[in-house]
Amino acid sequence: MRWTPIFPCALCMVALLGLGVSVVTAQAAPAKPAPVRVELPPTPKPLLPDAFAGWVAAEAPKTVIDAAQADAASASALKEFGFTHAVLANYKRDDETLTVRALSFLDTSGAYGAYTFYRQNGWPKEEIGTGATSNHNRVIFWVGTTVVDAAFSQIGPMSAAELRELAKQLPVALGNKAIAPPILSDLPQAALDKQTTHYALGPGSYLGAGGVLPPDLVGFDRGAEAVTANYALPSNAATLTIIDYPTPQMAAAQETKIRDYIKAGAHAQPAFPKPLVDSDQASLEVRRSGPLVILVSGDAIPDESHKLLESVHFQEELVSIPQPTESEVNKTGRLLFGIAEIVIVGSSAAILLGLFLGGGRAMYRVARGKPASSVYETEFISLNLEK
Repeated sequence: MRWTPIFPCALCMVALLGLGVSVVTAQAAPAKPAPVRVELPPTPKPLLPDAFAGWVAAEAPKTVIDAAQADAASASALKEFGFTHAVLANYKRDDETLTVRALSFLDTSGAYGAYTFYRQNGWPKEEIGTGATSNHNRVIFWVGTTVVDAAFSQIGPMSAAELRELAKQLPVALGNKAIAPPILSDLPQAALDKQTTHYALGPGSYLGAGGVLPPDLVGFDRGAEAVTANYALPSNAATLTIIDYPTPQMAAAQETKIRDYIKAGAHAQPAFPKPLVDSDQASLEVRRSGPLVILVSGDAIPDESHKLLESVHFQEELVSIPQPTESEVNKTGRLLFGIAEIVIVGSSAAILLGLFLGGGRAMYRVARGKPASSVYETEFISLNLEK
């Protein structure tokens, strides 16, 4: 029986292809799915406790979801800040009373805006929660997405410590809800009076916090947000207003409107609000930086106002966006590409092995003086019998 060079090649190819198929089969075999464990979110804690620091609620705290029930005079501003609900409670201790109103918002930005809305310029700073201020027997502070407005019947030396204990029981914001308004980073820190910062997301909150411009001129209907703050400059106080728009194009169009309004002076329509009327008209100045429109007002001399205005520069921050996970189409493509690689490598190895074995056999036959191929060679058995 004759073995030709093609047989080793075929055997190697079959073996390698079998190995490739087994590897591909092992890769393609789906993994056994892990058991799914469902965990329910924990029950949220009540916004206000029944008792703290010796104060006991006269009745169960009341929850309201209507901003008008929480604060009828400021309902529009609360809605602009993302009001979700409020808890009202009256506490007693001996013959003293404490009225607490806790306002909850969608995120930290809304809570901070509401806190600056209620805080008036000139109120002293207190060390409670994330930020706090007071006015006689009234204390306002905020933690996470909650703003607390507390009114004591009588202020005592331990009142702040008691509210700090209450602040520890309030929920803490997590994830995206804990991000502070980015526009605050655009405020120059030199000579800034931080107790005069007011953040607004709509006409109600802007006007209620003493905004400098007419609310309609700001452009809140275009997604603008604004922050105002006072600066103690050497010559006099100045007010800086920064308005952030979604795009630089919107900011450029609105800057033109605000500039024309300021230039109109006494002929402006609508008439100048009181903050502009009380300002030194020579110090009023407007400029734009990217999507920001900046306005300086107040009684500081023009040189100092101009320097304050020029100190605001928009800096774009690049945020890394998480990339989506690999899709099933990509996984299938990678699997098919792997199969093709295995087949190509196996076939190449089989051809090379066949050429090596077949070529070696041919060289061996030639060395013995025989033809390289034995295809046409007749082989028979000879007994060599002699008579």
